[in-house]
Amino acid sequence: YPGVKRYMDETIATAKKLGYVTTLQGRRRYLPEIQRKGPAQRGAERIAINTPLQGTAADLIKRAMIAIHHRLINESFATKMILQVHDELVFEVPKKEEKKVEALVKEEMERALALDIPLVVDTGWGANWSEAH
Repeated sequence: YPGVKRYMDETIATAKKLGYVTTLQGRRRYLPEIQRKGPAQRGAERIAINTPLQGTAADLIKRAMIAIHHRLINESFATKMILQVHDELVFEVPKKEEKKVEALVKEEMERALALDIPLVVDTGWGANWSEAH
């Protein structure tokens, strides 16, 4: 894909020029090794390519977790957020709160960051994480 190659080349060039890359939220990751030659430079280039993507995903999930946490407290839910695994959140939800919590979580995750394309969140239910998939 030519767009992917262009992204990679432009990101590496920017990292070499500035010495860092940023997430969409502006969080910086400094990469002094990008100026070196050899394996250290190649490693820094991989980090430069991945950080804007993976770092932005991390920013997004953190913002969603904060918003969800505040709403669960402010709206007096008994539901507890118990675990984050990459881009997934695991909750302990009383049966009577399932529908409302599902809507709340979906809403807050989908609006955690303003993006050019819509962010679609899927939900799942089960007695354990495996069943929820």
